[in-house]
Amino acid sequence: MTPQMIIALVITLFMIVLIMMDKLPFGAPPLLACLLLVIFGISNISSAFAGFSNSTIVMLAEFMALIAALQKTDFIIYFKKAMFNMADRGGFKSYVVIILIAMLACSLFGTGSTAYYVLTLGLLSTLPYSKKLPPSKIIMTAGFATNHPLIPFNTALQYGIVTAVLASAGVSGNVSVVKFAVVNFFLSMGFLLNCLLQYKFLPDHPISDGESTTSAPELKASDLPKWKQNVTYLVFVIAVIGMILQGTIGDAGYAIAGLSVAVILVIGVLNFTEIRDSISAPIILMSAGVIGIANALGDTGLTSLVGSTVANILGSNINPFLLVFIFCILTSVLATMTGSTIGTVYVFAPMAIATCTSMGWDPTAAACAIVVSGWCGHFFPIDGLPAMVMGVGKYNLGQFWKFTIPQYFIRLLALTAGALIMFPV
Repeated sequence: MTPQMIIALVITLFMIVLIMMDKLPFGAPPLLACLLLVIFGISNISSAFAGFSNSTIVMLAEFMALIAALQKTDFIIYFKKAMFNMADRGGFKSYVVIILIAMLACSLFGTGSTAYYVLTLGLLSTLPYSKKLPPSKIIMTAGFATNHPLIPFNTALQYGIVTAVLASAGVSGNVSVVKFAVVNFFLSMGFLLNCLLQYKFLPDHPISDGESTTSAPELKASDLPKWKQNVTYLVFVIAVIGMILQGTIGDAGYAIAGLSVAVILVIGVLNFTEIRDSISAPIILMSAGVIGIANALGDTGLTSLVGSTVANILGSNINPFLLVFIFCILTSVLATMTGSTIGTVYVFAPMAIATCTSMGWDPTAAACAIVVSGWCGHFFPIDGLPAMVMGVGKYNLGQFWKFTIPQYFIRLLALTAGALIMFPV
């Protein structure tokens, strides 16, 4: 390892320790780590703090303001009542229903949709406390459910990457879309299994400061006139559509969300101070700060070094399941650490494909599992979804890891098994 790799890795570990200690305000450790990267010459200012101009972070900040506006409407009042009543009627049954609803909606939005998880977590953050089903049990599970479609038919991005990496490695043949969807279904079932197993072990605490409600609160109707509420609903829907179409219309999808916030300001749903407080929330600082860390780890060449080293260690005499599982771990961990999911996939998938081919195995299972695993990290709160789950749910790192580490291994085991069952070597 080069000195730059070592320094970048030490700074990253230092940041993680600070998060674990929970002594600094949420969002502060990544900013401190970015400053250290500049001081030690690993990154310059523009690279270390690139997260604050990152399009995804800008969009996340915009949606934080839109969600703050939604919370002033009758929709949120009704949502709070419905969710509280569901929790109050029965813990485990309602817990499962909420998770399944989130997974079903994910089928429409697709895996990894930023707009969808921001919307879901924003709505769930309004849940009042109920002893029968604390919101802290819902935020963690329903939040990650936004990355696990119950009916995985919308997998075009991942499927395209699978075919691309196979083609780039010189492997011909068509990959069945249906079989690839089933592989994703195995992953989703692994996630659901972990949720069911961990129900009793999830933390029990309010997610709003000072909130300790044990019965349905009295919720007053919105003070906003109907026309302002209707405009708020309209611009929010338009912003979500813009995010969904971002892959087609480019950065304009992010700008649409910004214009929606401008409308909210002009009509007086939120004042400028409220918008400023929303877009500078601690979750924004956390999400933006870790991008600089991710960039530094990737730029030092750590991903390539680890990949080539592991490929040499594995050699040619290894069980197919173990081979695929190890490469899934490497891909998911480094995709999370570097923040470059697709880039990391394109590093490790060709290595695994080449290894399988040299052994006379069909590399399709390895390609499918490794591509999907790129979106399966989540045990480090240094990416958009896990960081927002941790922040909204007010979890400490111990509570977060107690759920996400078992989730991580159960999902990858299910993913590896599904890939090898659908595409035998």
